[in-house]
Amino acid sequence: MQRRKWIWYLLLGMNVMLLALLGMQYVKNQRIQEQIAGKVLRFHVLANSDTAEDQNLKLAVRDAVGSRMAELLSDVPDREACEQVVEAHLPEIAETAQAVVREAGYEYEVHAAIEETEFPSKTYGKFTFPAGKYEALRVVIGEGEGHNWWCVLYPNMCFRGSVYEVVEDDAKENLKEVLTPDEYESIFDSGKYEIKLKILDIFR
Repeated sequence: MQRRKWIWYLLLGMNVMLLALLGMQYVKNQRIQEQIAGKVLRFHVLANSDTAEDQNLKLAVRDAVGSRMAELLSDVPDREACEQVVEAHLPEIAETAQAVVREAGYEYEVHAAIEETEFPSKTYGKFTFPAGKYEALRVVIGEGEGHNWWCVLYPNMCFRGSVYEVVEDDAKENLKEVLTPDEYESIFDSGKYEIKLKILDIFR
């Protein structure tokens, strides 16, 4: 009986230690997410609805706006300069998207703004960005109630010239320039990051 009691105390102590370690890791991951969010600018396009037509329209808007922004942002030195360029071109961004919508035969209004947005965990090629709040260029088509699309505008991870493409090789170098080694490792080593979060969820 005494032996079982000690085994129970030992298991309890191990669980407490595990929870403490996972909690510390969770806090570290949250801190890293906030640091990453301060160095990138994301791109968010919201479709009017989930109909096939509206979803296809969303992708056409993505391509038009994204390729134009890739041109405008090709030489920006940092996130702050990127945001300044985007802010200065918001009317053009909205007009570019609106032209695509009109050409497709729709009357939806389009709005473009830089806003803080809650993003889920998202993988682009070999890189997984943790869930959390990020500043993003948001382009909203019509009611904006359909499935949306998102990527990373700075550093460019989504466009090669005028074509949408996850540019892994370029992204690898660009990310290394703007992120610390810990931040870079956290999004590159995505499998371990996801496992840690799942283990923590089990113990909540």
